Amino acid sequence: MSLSPAALPSVDALLRDPLLADLPREAVLPLARAHLERARAALLAGELDALPPLPEAIASEARALLAGALRPVLNATGVVIHTNLGRAPWSEGAVAHAAAVARGYTNLELLLPSGARGGRGEGVIRALRHLTGAQDALVVNNGAAAVLLTLAALARGREVLVSRGELVEIGGSFRVPAVIASGGAALREVGATNRTHLRDYADAIGQDTALILKVHRSNFRMSGFVSSPPRRALAALARERGLPMVEDLGSGSLLRLGEEPSVREVLEEGADAVIFSGDKLLGGPQAGLIAGSEALVARLRAHPMYRALRVDKVILAALEATLGEWAAGAIPPAQAMLREDPAAILARAERLAHTLRAEGVPCAVIATEGASGGGALPDQPLPSWAVTPLLPRLEALAQALRTGDPAVVPRLHSGRLLLDARTLSEGDCTAVAGRLADLARQGY
Repeated sequence: MSLSPAALPSVDALLRDPLLADLPREAVLPLARAHLERARAALLAGELDALPPLPEAIASEARALLAGALRPVLNATGVVIHTNLGRAPWSEGAVAHAAAVARGYTNLELLLPSGARGGRGEGVIRALRHLTGAQDALVVNNGAAAVLLTLAALARGREVLVSRGELVEIGGSFRVPAVIASGGAALREVGATNRTHLRDYADAIGQDTALILKVHRSNFRMSGFVSSPPRRALAALARERGLPMVEDLGSGSLLRLGEEPSVREVLEEGADAVIFSGDKLLGGPQAGLIAGSEALVARLRAHPMYRALRVDKVILAALEATLGEWAAGAIPPAQAMLREDPAAILARAERLAHTLRAEGVPCAVIATEGASGGGALPDQPLPSWAVTPLLPRLEALAQALRTGDPAVVPRLHSGRLLLDARTLSEGDCTAVAGRLADLARQGY
């Protein structure tokens, strides 16, 4: 026999339940009304034989609402620039400068000496000029936005030349042809997938050509019967034909890393502008950086789309601090992890294992291989060391680690749960050891 809607409690009675009494009324009231309305509809439809646990459901939803979804996690995957974990961690200096700027008002667009309105991001622009040799620079909210702005400002309604071997996908279905179309330009493919020659570009240039776009293959490598024209030669051809040559460097580095060229190097070899990310090899917040010639950057800054894509004061503050550290010869945390000596990683892994064994958790230290992540340095493995707990319920253990406090994200690989010490600090290792010891005592 189905219940009548009259069996439902009133809103006031529901809010007096001990599970809800200590929660903010402003958060709980609309949730209580929504849950009661759904329960009433289900009762009228004859779909319920008993009252649902309304206080428990409302309290759970209210706590989730008030707590938010984002929380700090400890990265034990060995992937340094982990997209799912927020990419590069900020330096303490970037965190402090961003917090100071976020806490109150700031001179975002105010010249303090004169009191007149000033340009946004002057500190970042000054640092990028110093670090890359560019005449000018611009900051938008991510790398995709930087490409989109460049195409809209320089090539809308006209053709963009791209080598077939550079029509890349960088993840999340972000593909170069789709971005070019979104920018209102037409893609003109040149060359073959594996071999593109300078003459292919020269033959493709016509009266509708607006731009030569070079896309750095940052997340994969081609080998064998392959070739592409030197950057200097391609830039010289662009200048000869009166065209800008822009390179999307993707991850972007201020220093050469293996086959990953530096931003300065690309500009010195003739590119009119270089596009790169702020939260990858640079080691700062999410941002799309454009460094290049004064004339080209001025065109981008004047485009109406720039206002829609620009970043706020907190991102600019974190970028200023990150770039300031580079200028002072310091390196951000992500770069430090990438460069760390495997011997130091092994020592940290052994200390973690020693602590775990002392807590009664059986484990082993094994050699493993991490990754830079973020679509960078795909052919440069990162030799590393990981601790693997010798416990039976690995899937359940991994879930428990991820959902506890602090949340720990391990890597499951070849029947092992790996805690890669490359991406764990000493303090992280202490917290991980405590979590694992607690879980082992619970029977995991």
